[in-house]
Amino acid sequence: MLGSYFYHEIIRKTIIGFGTLFNGISIKHKDNDGKVINDQKVALAYGPAQKFLARIEQQANLNKAVQITLPRMSFEMTSLEYDSSRKAGITQTFKSVTNSQMKKVYMPVPYNIGFQLNIFCKLNDDALQIIEQILPYFQPAFNITINLVDSIGEKRDVPIVLNGISMQDDYEGDFSSRRALIYTLNFTAKTYLFGGIADSPEGLIKKVTVDTYASTNTRTATRQMRYIVTPKAKKDYTNDQTGDLTATINDSEPLIAVVDSSGFEVGNRIIIDNEIMYVEAIPSSTQLYVERGYDSTVKATHLKDAVINLLTTADDALIEPDDDFGFNESFEYLGDSKAYSPTRQIDV
Repeated sequence: MLGSYFYHEIIRKTIIGFGTLFNGISIKHKDNDGKVINDQKVALAYGPAQKFLARIEQQANLNKAVQITLPRMSFEMTSLEYDSSRKAGITQTFKSVTNSQMKKVYMPVPYNIGFQLNIFCKLNDDALQIIEQILPYFQPAFNITINLVDSIGEKRDVPIVLNGISMQDDYEGDFSSRRALIYTLNFTAKTYLFGGIADSPEGLIKKVTVDTYASTNTRTATRQMRYIVTPKAKKDYTNDQTGDLTATINDSEPLIAVVDSSGFEVGNRIIIDNEIMYVEAIPSSTQLYVERGYDSTVKATHLKDAVINLLTTADDALIEPDDDFGFNESFEYLGDSKAYSPTRQIDV
């Protein structure tokens, strides 16, 4: 199991989603008359490593001081912990249908990702402006929607919980250096991690077999009857175009005129437009006697030259998971002491 490669970028997406929350914060400075004299967007970076990378880009000589522009914000992931309070069954699975393909997915594992947001300011009023633009949204959580797994379209709301706030009055150097106020906000993102996504080759269940016995002791009792169910197509997949109408029919006429009836047999299911019909008899080489509105379809008027398609086992085999389909049912009467093996698909 371990060693099978997969990477859904869930942690990366959560980090990006968290940072995006604070990417549009700005501050304003006003004069004594209340007129805005400066409107500044607060810089945001993932740190602390990115801060040193930015310093290297600005000044290759690390012995020369490079001043940091304030105010600014930085954030980083600080922890990754399993959350047992949101635990689901470890072997429980669900299936997802994407582009007509069915995929089997184990239930995700709940994890809490810790984040720390740092606000660096020279003036306390700048810090208060930033803080007041953040706190009203967290009561104490704010939900963001993240597309956790692209391949199955799994989107979930991830609560970002504000755990606490602390303030530190610091200096960048000695007493003569400028002042730096640092506000630290701690958050927890309650996300989910998914394992590998397996294609489900069986996809749609194609066949169900049920054996009934004369008593509850299947070792001594004989099988009385076998019930078999398979999916039945309610639309044409093969486009066989077996025939055409030679005259318009209303929504109740059971006798329909065709070009040639030799391609049909009694017991066939046919479909014209969206109406399914059952062939009960073939009176002549150019006529079919049918049961209208078969398989709970709607009876309708069909115009001359409308195409007639057969619904066969070839269509049944092409049913896709999201399609509307019916069921073929059959019974077999048995009297033996055998049992059906689902894995070997034979009687043993």
